[in-house]
Amino acid sequence: MTMNSTPPATAAGGEPATDPRLRIAVEAPIGWLIVDHPERRNAVSLAMWKALPALVAALDAEPAVRVIVLAGGGEQAFVSGADIAEFAEVRRDAASARAYEDVNEAAFAALRMAAKPTVAMIRGPCFGGGVGLAAACDLRIAADDAVFSIPAAKLGIAYPPPAIADVVALVGASRAKDMFFTARRLDHAEALAIGLVDRVVPAADLRTETLALAETIAANAPLTIAAAKTAIAAAVSADPAAAARARAAAEACFSSTDFAEGRDAFLAKRTPRFEGR
Repeated sequence: MTMNSTPPATAAGGEPATDPRLRIAVEAPIGWLIVDHPERRNAVSLAMWKALPALVAALDAEPAVRVIVLAGGGEQAFVSGADIAEFAEVRRDAASARAYEDVNEAAFAALRMAAKPTVAMIRGPCFGGGVGLAAACDLRIAADDAVFSIPAAKLGIAYPPPAIADVVALVGASRAKDMFFTARRLDHAEALAIGLVDRVVPAADLRTETLALAETIAANAPLTIAAAKTAIAAAVSADPAAAARARAAAEACFSSTDFAEGRDAFLAKRTPRFEGR
């Protein structure tokens, strides 16, 4: 992978919001966002939550990237959740817990609101905040060793409401209640059956299959994909402005050079070369 050099975001107080355990890399047309904390099964610390939005924005702004893939570092886990070892400090009382939840929520929102398509590549444990990160992505492809759980009820903590809404959107209200109320673990087969993930593949093939999915998406017209993503978001939104954004995105497709390219390629029976403009 080629590392993508990007300026750091600025956190509250003017300090750079960076963390070496969260990094990005570009393998055009794919941009990788890697949670690289394998000694803790890729648990996410407060510093990592803070750093995540700027890294998503950097990949979103990179012209060579057409699809963003979220993955865990190493071979053992996707994301095992928030780093509980630091909770005594970062969630020591109601005020610090609220501040933590604001940072947590901003990380989920960064993925949810990314302009480019996002894919979660899931292996091994996907727990708590890991489920939240995966659910905030557009698509989820899981290995057959993946295990899912939201253990908030065993920790006495609350999950951010927008992140709960992401889970409900995938599995429905009743199944979401089952997951949150029982805090039980789901294997890959149940996760697929209830719609928590979109595809399950053998663990040995996870990277290959994820690359194939991402490259298929990347080969299609970026403006069309953006218009579809905007329209789907509008379909489940109560915000009247969302429908207007969806219409504008659709109209942009028909005034684009990609529209002409797609039409000409179809008539010439050749593969189109879309440029996103």
